[in-house]
Amino acid sequence: MESNPNNRREFLKAGSAALAATAVSWNARSYAQIMGSNDRVGVGIVGCGDRMKGGDLPAFHANAKDMNFQIVAVSDIWSHRRDEGADFIEKLCGNRPDPVRNNDELYSRKDVDAVIIATADFQHAYHGAEAVNAGRDTYVEKPIAHTMADARMIRAAVKKSGKIVQVGTQRRSTPAYQKAAEYIKSGQFGDIVMVEMTWNVNQPGRWRRPDVVLLLKEEDTDWKRYSLGRNMGPFDARKYLEFRLFWPFSSGIPDQWLVHQIDTVHWFTGLPHPRSCVANGGIYLWKDGRTNWDTMTAVFDYGPLDDPSKGFQVQYSSRFTNSAGGVKELYYSNGGMLDMSKQTVSPTGGLTARFAAEMNMKPNLLPSFSLLEKTEAMATDADTHGDPETAANMRNWMECVRSRKTPNAPIDAGYSHSIALCMNVAAIQTGLKVTFDDKTQQVLAGGKVFA
Repeated sequence: MESNPNNRREFLKAGSAALAATAVSWNARSYAQIMGSNDRVGVGIVGCGDRMKGGDLPAFHANAKDMNFQIVAVSDIWSHRRDEGADFIEKLCGNRPDPVRNNDELYSRKDVDAVIIATADFQHAYHGAEAVNAGRDTYVEKPIAHTMADARMIRAAVKKSGKIVQVGTQRRSTPAYQKAAEYIKSGQFGDIVMVEMTWNVNQPGRWRRPDVVLLLKEEDTDWKRYSLGRNMGPFDARKYLEFRLFWPFSSGIPDQWLVHQIDTVHWFTGLPHPRSCVANGGIYLWKDGRTNWDTMTAVFDYGPLDDPSKGFQVQYSSRFTNSAGGVKELYYSNGGMLDMSKQTVSPTGGLTARFAAEMNMKPNLLPSFSLLEKTEAMATDADTHGDPETAANMRNWMECVRSRKTPNAPIDAGYSHSIALCMNVAAIQTGLKVTFDDKTQQVLAGGKVFA
């Protein structure tokens, strides 16, 4: 493929038009055209831990007044967290929601129209299905599920209910990622030949909560309800509050970080899931009782399910033990690279004239350009309490609750990232090459169903 010097100009022009058509902000006239748009939407909070207070609630607050949404109740089975959550919301939003002991009490209320769910990883599917079955529109944090049974269950519940569900994979509401998706789908980037993704930190305390663990007593919560009636062993304050470190409460790196990045692969390419996955890693340094790895490398094969001769590889690596490399998403074609950490397209690694001539080919070098103009980037960062991606995703959910349109991160996207996640979990736990059976919607490890 020979690069077209007009690619950058054409792409940015088309991208600006498309984003304007699906703009994150609405004006008052837009609201007035929707029945009930002036009615306040009462929101319930399900789970008021770190992610809710640090990400979802500030994102909600950034949009609530404009969209006429208000938090009316906070549900958490730990007495300390629900009272603390009500205090936090009162300070942030100006109104004090009612603390309720559990979701049965929450859904018995007539003033709860929608809910935001940020509970433990293994609970998302159950709580999401519970919400839509109770007739509530839902914003549910990722991952949707790390078992296929849970993934199938929540997708079926959402489809049957017809409720608006937004998944917390907020890259889908971010302008740079929206333009990257557009650009790749336009064909100007060329066929993807490789994707490299990293998520590296050097944080021994990441996902640890030693101070809070000391506060949690069994009599102040409901371990059976927390465990969803499943056999999760006896009460354990660490597993309750530091759930990201322990299977089956979470898979750790895949549940928390992989799903964000692998979701972009599905979005950019339209492929529903990997064809295969292998993984390796271990607990190499932080031996603090955790069962989930502190270091992992996974390799996924992607491509048309009916044509194994076409495709590309995704290499995913993550570690807690050294932060070099940071968080990166690098997409490669024969003509160059799309770097989502820098939000740029460049000819890096593309086919040069010297090596093309050896095979009587033409050089293939992409033009260099930024996915976002400076003014767009500045606008994206404005008034979002430090997390513009989550604020944009939350606003899109609010808009769709009113318009009844499909949100940017719908349940099908969550189902796809759950397949990749479940394949990764199976590869970790078996050490085998893992595939997916589209007919049965089951993960296969070494050709056998992985439960």
